[in-house]
Amino acid sequence: MRPSAVSLETTVGSLTLPGVVMTASGTAGHSDELGAYGPLDELGAVVVKSLSADPWPGNPAPRLRPLDGGMLNSVGLQGPGIEAWLNEDLPRLRSSGAVVVVSVWGRSVEEYERAGILLEGADIDVVEVNVSCPNLEDRSRMFAHSPTATAEAVEAVGGAHPRWVKLSPNTSELTEVAAAAMEAGADALTLINTVLGMVIDLDLRRPALGAGGGGLSGPAIHPVAVRAVFECRKALPHAPIIGVGGVSRGVDAIELLMAGAQAVQVGTASLAEPRAPWRIQSEIRSWMAAHGVSRIDEITGVAHGGT
Repeated sequence: MRPSAVSLETTVGSLTLPGVVMTASGTAGHSDELGAYGPLDELGAVVVKSLSADPWPGNPAPRLRPLDGGMLNSVGLQGPGIEAWLNEDLPRLRSSGAVVVVSVWGRSVEEYERAGILLEGADIDVVEVNVSCPNLEDRSRMFAHSPTATAEAVEAVGGAHPRWVKLSPNTSELTEVAAAAMEAGADALTLINTVLGMVIDLDLRRPALGAGGGGLSGPAIHPVAVRAVFECRKALPHAPIIGVGGVSRGVDAIELLMAGAQAVQVGTASLAEPRAPWRIQSEIRSWMAAHGVSRIDEITGVAHGGT
């Protein structure tokens, strides 16, 4: 099959995307920064770095630690706040023609509600609700570690725009949390966020990152993402899923699609290679052509063998 006969268009919930590869929140900036490396409107979407209702300074330095299998980060969700983003960053991103996905976070249900209110009239396509955040109302765990807390955060953001919910793999209740998110009105699930980790600086004899621990991303977590997508697809066969975690090659993306995802996001790979989302999307097209696959939905979930 010729690559030109392959369509990379895909549908996630109520939204049809022009491509199967998106950027991942936290790795592509707040606006059109990656536009210097390729046409943003050829990607599935641009997912901006997570925003809170108010400006947030993030965590103390050092924030990043390169590793053999990826990266440990503790940036701490630094951002300008939604109002400043709407005025300064959204117009440039919108003019690129890209599908715009705004990631939001909060430390309480009230903060998620405020974020949703600020975005109600915004010219955006999707709100990705990042529930992998510390919960001030239950300091023992993140929102994403509790089905009830996750549902409350999703409901608080409101339904002015389609809601994708980004979940954490750091819980034994992942499928229960995913089900609660869908029942609360989510249009899709984004699986997964980073895996909790820590590195010790042997010279300083203390944690290498300023905040102590951090989030592990990159190729090392890819099997974790594949399992999460597979398990949630099995438990919730009709839930739209976006797979993210360690996608650095086209075959990594194909694996997530076969596990049950309709689209994928590329994150850490873009930090070392800003053109990675376009390269990976091209590799997906070549793989599909070589294997006689013309549409994304022909391979979505095939690893389940008809279950």
